Amino acid sequence: MRVLFMCTANSCRSILSEALFNHLAPEGFEAISSGSFPKGQVLPRSLTTLQQAGISTEGLSSKGNEAFESNPPDIVITVCDKAAGEVCPVYFGPALKSHWGLEDPSDVLGDEAAIEAAFRATLARIELRCRAFFALPFDSLGSDELRRELDRIATL
Repeated sequence: MRVLFMCTANSCRSILSEALFNHLAPEGFEAISSGSFPKGQVLPRSLTTLQQAGISTEGLSSKGNEAFESNPPDIVITVCDKAAGEVCPVYFGPALKSHWGLEDPSDVLGDEAAIEAAFRATLARIELRCRAFFALPFDSLGSDELRRELDRIATL
């Protein structure tokens, strides 16, 4: 199963989600990420946060939707923060879609400790959601039930 994590810049939240998902993923699951307006580079703080958590950063890059056109996803999860008024990207394809909104830790202002704490908290929320995802009984879920479960996970 291929999961696409989408946000606007593909430099922070979707990158953290892709890396952590792949770190935890059992065989047969893979995550990719993209942005509607990719920055072209991953935020250094995103990479540092992943490295400090023992998660590989190999192959991570900021990219647009063209990166997976030849191998489309089964599920698309947007991670932008609608509550903050962000415009979430839209994926036009047959994949199941869900929104797992995350506040952007790169928007946090403050000292080094506050910024680091925001990135760690975002990674912890992503981990909680990914673990809930992998605990789903995929063999017994139809599309509608899976969509409901994905939306439920978004509330964690």
